[in-house]
Amino acid sequence: MANTDDLFGGNAARKLPETPATPAAPRPVLKSVPSEPTPSFGTPGEAGYNASSIEVLEGLEPVRRRPGMYIGGTDEKALHHLFAEVIDNSMDEAVAGHATVISVEMEEDGFLSVSDNGRGIPVDPHPKFPDKSALEVIMTTLHAGGKFDSKVYETSGGLHGVGISVVNALSEKVEVEVARSQILYRQDFSRGFPLGPVQMLGKVQNRRGTKVRFKLDPQIFGADAHFSPRRIFKMARSKAYLFGGVEIRWTCAPSLLGGADDIPPQAVFRFPSGLKDYLASDIEGKPLITDQIFAGKIEKPGGHGSLEWAITWLGGVEDGFVQSYCNTIPTPEGGTHEQGLRMALLRGLKEHADRIGQSKRAASITTEDILTTCAAMISVFIREPEFQGQTKDKLATLEATRIVESGIRDAFDHWLAATPSQALKLLEWVFDRADERLRRRADKEIARKTAVRKLRLPGKLADCSNAGAAGSELFIVEGDSAGGSAKQARNRATQAILPLRGKILNVASATRDKLAANQQLSDLMQALGCGAGNAYRDDDLRYEKVVIMTDADVDGAHIASLLITFFYRQMPKLIENGHLFLAVPPLYRLTYGGKTAYARDDAHKDELMRTEFKGKSNVEIGRFKGLGEMMPAQLKETTMDPSRRMLLRVAIADDDRLGTEASVEQLMGNKPEARFAFITERAAFAIDLVDI
Repeated sequence: MANTDDLFGGNAARKLPETPATPAAPRPVLKSVPSEPTPSFGTPGEAGYNASSIEVLEGLEPVRRRPGMYIGGTDEKALHHLFAEVIDNSMDEAVAGHATVISVEMEEDGFLSVSDNGRGIPVDPHPKFPDKSALEVIMTTLHAGGKFDSKVYETSGGLHGVGISVVNALSEKVEVEVARSQILYRQDFSRGFPLGPVQMLGKVQNRRGTKVRFKLDPQIFGADAHFSPRRIFKMARSKAYLFGGVEIRWTCAPSLLGGADDIPPQAVFRFPSGLKDYLASDIEGKPLITDQIFAGKIEKPGGHGSLEWAITWLGGVEDGFVQSYCNTIPTPEGGTHEQGLRMALLRGLKEHADRIGQSKRAASITTEDILTTCAAMISVFIREPEFQGQTKDKLATLEATRIVESGIRDAFDHWLAATPSQALKLLEWVFDRADERLRRRADKEIARKTAVRKLRLPGKLADCSNAGAAGSELFIVEGDSAGGSAKQARNRATQAILPLRGKILNVASATRDKLAANQQLSDLMQALGCGAGNAYRDDDLRYEKVVIMTDADVDGAHIASLLITFFYRQMPKLIENGHLFLAVPPLYRLTYGGKTAYARDDAHKDELMRTEFKGKSNVEIGRFKGLGEMMPAQLKETTMDPSRRMLLRVAIADDDRLGTEASVEQLMGNKPEARFAFITERAAFAIDLVDI
């Protein structure tokens, strides 16, 4: 074992050259002031609070006394921050071009080690503390390190010089090995204090760099505290994604894995494609709006290190996420680099929409619409970044906004122009998100108003008096005439009437703008109160049954078809949950003597003539031209009275959903040739009906 003089070649006590002393400024002369007698009154407890009450914490004692100031607390997230501090030092060596391999090992006895093949922490005496090695100064002194000088590290994650010393302060045991110039050195520490000087262990071949092996202090984190293999595994792997020029080797004692299949005992991480590989692995198996991942990398943006990104859009609602990093440090609270990303995407999409004539629709989109389902990863390397707090959860460097926006904006413009089909799909998706946001805002406004006054419902709606949805029914009728009869025939407690004027808009072939501007559909959605599209909420539906009640003729069937199409496209859950029904009003009224019967259609009329009236020739047959011509009592008796009426529940066949969608698109879509083909194929059926 070598002593200190052997280790440093007899220069352990070497002093820096002395500089001429600067003459001291004259000290002021203090004059004594006659003391006054102490007054008999005073603040209670004042005598016990004096200079001896002021405590001065030295060395690493502040870290042990207040760990939350340095790692955010003592919970599971905080203790894993210690690993982040250690591996970040190795990553800084890799990013600076001095290391290519980093090894992470979890041992059965609770120790966690991180080693690299970088330059190794200096072990020679520190000029300011000649009796200590630079290694000991770094490990035991706050704000000591090589990250303050950009000549040593152009970009780095360590900024404050407290990371490794905090790890030392909060660890029961720390062992540091340094291989420099083919000589291996070691120094051990415990709870912030060195257990001895640096030791020279001898010569080594084919080894260089630093290895830090440490164990959590139970006095700080509790006796049951331990590192999570799954969390350490993911943190190590993410570092390899963030810098394609590094290889990270993972080793974990099998006994720590507890039979987990997704965490191997050994693995090697190397991802030359960086964030693109990272994002692809994260979203594997999820539906995408765009077939391609928008990814890229720029070296020296704005004179800084680099900028890398990978972005796509997911098909699920509100499944999006943004993961950002600065100098390989995760920034879960975002910051200025994420602000630059948002600005680049918003301005890029709006400008592309303007180029293809969609500027009017794009005027209302916001970053919220773009990022709701956006899966994005962004990594920047910049000199001397500013973070909020020691845990570095949020980037505060203002220049990062400009660097990210200008870098991604140009690349995004080129990507949109080069892939017009992808760009159009993305724009349509974002427009849908904007429409949903506006609908949600309108729904919230309605909900807010109901807290202070009665809900403002469509003017022609005759609502029921029951407050709850259970047992209530909404009848959608065509025209004011039918609405007047239905209002008189209804049960006011449970049945509401909403008259619609003529045939509603065909939503299957209408544009989004026409749909949003249609007053009849707006009134209908407002009356239902449950939202539409992805914003549909079954719990907010104001009625248990929604009944389409139209005339028993061709025009009535057409209106019913348009309404069913609306619900199928805009509120499919309303159908799937069994809320939509068709009323079956009569087409004929048959009277003979004191006997009256109602027939749904011609076939039913003929059947009644045979069964109820025994083929009598003088039966009075009246044909209803519409619901408005029926007496309220007749409408109630035949169509609205739950004890007598017949309702048809509208359902979607579970075994033929694709066929249902194809039929709706063929018959109600914006391709008239599809409907013409349908009619032509069934021309013989139509002739048969005429012959009958």
